[in-house]
Amino acid sequence: MSASPLDAKEQVRQATDIVELVGQYLQLRRQGRNYVALCPWHDDTRPSLQVNPERQSFKCWVCDIGGDVFSFMMQIEGVEFREALEMLAERANIPLRPQPKPKLAGSGREIDKQRLFRAAAWVEQQYHDCLLHDKSAEPARKYLDDRGITPEAIRRFHIGFAPLERGWLQQKLRERGGDSNEGTRVLETIGVLARSASGTVYERFRGRLLFSIRDAQGRPIGLGGRLVPGVELDSPAKYLNSPESPLFTKNRLLYGLDLAREPIRRGGQAIVVEGYTDVVVAHQQGFDHTVAVLGTALGENHVRLLRRYADRIVLLLDGDEAGQRRAAEVLELFIAAQADLRIVTLPSGMDPCDYLLEHGAAALAERIDNEAVDAPDHAFHYHTRGIDLARDVHAASEALERLLSLFARSPRLTADTPGELRLREQKVLQRIAADFRLPEEEVRRRLSELRRKGARDNRGSGPQAAHDKQHAHDRRGHGTRAAEPTAADLAAMEADAESGEPADLDTANHPAAHSGPAPVWQRELVELIVVYPELITPAAEVIATEQVTDPVLRRVYETACRLAATGDAVTFDRLTLEFDEPRIQSLLVDLDETGRAKGSGVADPEALLTELLQTIEREQAQRLMPAQIARLREGGLSDDETAALLGEIAQQARHRHGISPPTDG
Repeated sequence: MSASPLDAKEQVRQATDIVELVGQYLQLRRQGRNYVALCPWHDDTRPSLQVNPERQSFKCWVCDIGGDVFSFMMQIEGVEFREALEMLAERANIPLRPQPKPKLAGSGREIDKQRLFRAAAWVEQQYHDCLLHDKSAEPARKYLDDRGITPEAIRRFHIGFAPLERGWLQQKLRERGGDSNEGTRVLETIGVLARSASGTVYERFRGRLLFSIRDAQGRPIGLGGRLVPGVELDSPAKYLNSPESPLFTKNRLLYGLDLAREPIRRGGQAIVVEGYTDVVVAHQQGFDHTVAVLGTALGENHVRLLRRYADRIVLLLDGDEAGQRRAAEVLELFIAAQADLRIVTLPSGMDPCDYLLEHGAAALAERIDNEAVDAPDHAFHYHTRGIDLARDVHAASEALERLLSLFARSPRLTADTPGELRLREQKVLQRIAADFRLPEEEVRRRLSELRRKGARDNRGSGPQAAHDKQHAHDRRGHGTRAAEPTAADLAAMEADAESGEPADLDTANHPAAHSGPAPVWQRELVELIVVYPELITPAAEVIATEQVTDPVLRRVYETACRLAATGDAVTFDRLTLEFDEPRIQSLLVDLDETGRAKGSGVADPEALLTELLQTIEREQAQRLMPAQIARLREGGLSDDETAALLGEIAQQARHRHGISPPTDG
């Protein structure tokens, strides 16, 4: 019986020593009980990456990247979790449960994926040799020369050409020997050959210049074809990419990433262009951190892939209207991912290849350094162009709503939000307020409304929403009308409520309140559980998962509660086993590190939890009181409702001032 995925993951992790693994990639030096190395993900001059052999974790405190052996493999090799698991399993000689194999075209039989990789590499070599040596490829060689692409770049990027001659690739198959029918089916599976409705097999890329598309590990997986002058091919499609196949998924790939990923890591910046020749010429001119999308718009998967390698992403686009529109269309993706996006606009009618050939590398570098605008600036210019913000009130209001709706898609600030992101949002809101001549508080209020609306739309009519509605109904009561508290009473209550420190509280479940960072107690709660797993049971009895509003902290807390409920140990190792995402892995390392530092020498961890629960209760009471007082001011309550509300306020005041409730007798 095969092991479950969780069991396999645990076996591989136990068989992999993180010190040995990291040491294969980086030069480690012992420092006390840990090891340190220069971080490969930023320009590190002092060892910032720390490896903890006891916890079997790593962490760069500058990059805020960390986790276990799987996270390290994902980061250093630029792969998804499954690939990291397979690489480490192979290293440890541990068999994994087989993944479903791809099907051979036209037969339904399973085929080994490695065979498809070998076939793609063979096809790439045939077409590359044709470009270099075949007489029929002369128009393609001339086109490349006209575009300034050197022979060295042709070899480095494995550029090829598919002759017009029908059956050329199938003839190569026959010359190779073996079962040519089987070989034909293999090439159909990877999308190089295709079959017409009548059953005739033909070459998909016949007569085209071919750009080899490789994955991040440098394996050929697809082709991008382009018509070239001088080749008589009647086709309406100027560009043609490989179809989706077991190897090729275009919205998860970037052209040139196999060559660019290390330069991107070293410099922390990626340049994104739209064309294959743009990438090749950029690399020739020293911009070896350039990649391109594959005939599709930038998508969420591309952004996620880029952020794995780059701190900053530069979008290099044509200066025409289409280029501006494409930039505006992807802003939401980058803002939602909190990615540092810069947009560089080239002169109208020029693509990056033309610009480099005409103006040179120094001119492009200067343009990137001096003229790149960040995502908020580009969004502002795009949505307000042609609008007189001072006089055209209607158009200005619509532009403001579009801008704030765009920025509302970014995650709300939490206790763990880096300072640079807090500062960026503050500057954006200050600029919008100044340009639209509005108070900054009004801009923040509208942004909070839009974020809450988005959260409600996401929650919709789920069970939690129904519970909230029922809870509100149950608390209203049905008594007779009562006399209202006096103005002096209400003023005294307000003064009492304002006497403490303002609470830094989340308001996801209280739409009337402001939308601010998640409260610090949420991180402190999860820290306690990570360091003292025995506290999860008493904590879960008092704090519902819904109260932890930070999405990442909530996932960790929910997981800990689930494990405790099923009798599993809620240890650091067990928690890291539950998550594949590097971001959460890194957070767990951080929580364990900071939690242990705070808890050093603590004799009674339960006392820490008790103190934290008291803090939560005080903050919740302080948050609720202004809304309760507002209800009293509005009037219209029954005697029972007024009495109940006054009782709640009095009880909250006693809690805030540390006064025990009155007793009978």
